[in-house]
Amino acid sequence: MSTQLFELPDLQLESGETLTGAHVAYQTWGQLNEDRDNVVWICHALTANADVLAWWPGLVGPGCYYDPSEWFIVCANVLGSCYGTTGPLDADPATGRARFQHFPLLSIRDLVAAHEALREELELADINTLIGGSLGGQQALEWAVLRPDLFDHLVVIATNARHSAWGIAFNEAQRLAIEADPTYAAGQPGGGDDGLRAARAMALLSYRSYEAYAETQTDTDTDALLRQHRASAYQRYQGDKLVSRFDAYSYVSLSRSMDTHNLGRNRGGVPAALARIGARTLVLGITSDVLFPLSEQRELAAHIPGAMYAELDSRYGHDGFLLETAAITHFLELFYAPTFVH
Repeated sequence: MSTQLFELPDLQLESGETLTGAHVAYQTWGQLNEDRDNVVWICHALTANADVLAWWPGLVGPGCYYDPSEWFIVCANVLGSCYGTTGPLDADPATGRARFQHFPLLSIRDLVAAHEALREELELADINTLIGGSLGGQQALEWAVLRPDLFDHLVVIATNARHSAWGIAFNEAQRLAIEADPTYAAGQPGGGDDGLRAARAMALLSYRSYEAYAETQTDTDTDALLRQHRASAYQRYQGDKLVSRFDAYSYVSLSRSMDTHNLGRNRGGVPAALARIGARTLVLGITSDVLFPLSEQRELAAHIPGAMYAELDSRYGHDGFLLETAAITHFLELFYAPTFVH
C-alpha cells in the first residue's frame, strides 16, 4: 500500500503555538466491512513509520493476527517524524525554510490531535482496536482518554501513563550527545548525525537487557586481549544503521514529545484520567524491560476499569514489543476470547 498524505488543518499546540500547513503521511490495508466496524488503528514508536507491515512482521500482515483480509488497518506517521509527515526538515510556510532545531515542541496530545483529525477525514466513527507499544502506547492511551466512546478495544504494550524521570533522563542524555555534535546547531540536512550515532548507542542499553547482550555480543575468544569487541562493533553498527534512515532533528523532537507524556495533566491526576477509558483494555508488560518496567504496566491496569494485565517473559528487554510477536499473539487470542470479562 502506498503512502497517502492528509493536509492537516491549522493545529493549536499545547505549547500555545499554531502549526500551519502541516500534513500527515499514512497507510491503510484491507477493506472496511459493511458495518465499518473492523478498523484497527496502530500507533508507532519513536523511529518507526506508517508502514506497519514492515516493522511489525509476524503481528500485522497476511496470515498474521491482524490480517488485512479481515481488518481495515490504519497507521499514520506522527508529527515531528521524517517519514512523510511534517517534521523539522519541512519548510515553515511563513519563511519557506526548514526549522531544524527550532521546530515547535509537540506534546503527545498534539500527536493524537493529528490522528483525530485524520480519523475524521477518513470518516471512521468506530475503531475496533487501538494498539501501540512504547511511544505508540503513549499515543494510544492519550487518545483512549480523550475519546472514551470511540474505541472498542485498547491494547498497550511496554508503555506508561506518564513518562518517568528515568525515561526523561535517558532521553536527555541522548539529546546531549546530539547537541554536542557541532553540525546540529548549524541547522542543515545531516546535522547532528555523529551525535545521533552516539544517542542510538545509549538508547540500545535501555531497549535491550543484560541477558540479551550476554547471549549475542559476548566475545567468543576468551583468551585474547581484544581491541575490537563484539559489543562495541554492535553499538557502532546500530548507530550507523539509524543514521542511514532517520534524522537527528526528528529524534530530538520526538524524544521531547515523549517527555511531555502525562495523562493526568489538567485531568485531576493519572488515576482519574485512566478511569475515563471505556475500551476493553489489554495491558502487556515485558519482564526484562528496564525503560518501561512492570510497575508502570501494573499502574495502568490498576486504574483502567476492567483491564486485563499480562506479563511477557522475554530476554529482549523493551524491544520485546517488536520482536516477541508470537507471544503477543497468544495474549491477544486470550484477550479477544469471548470468555474475557470486562
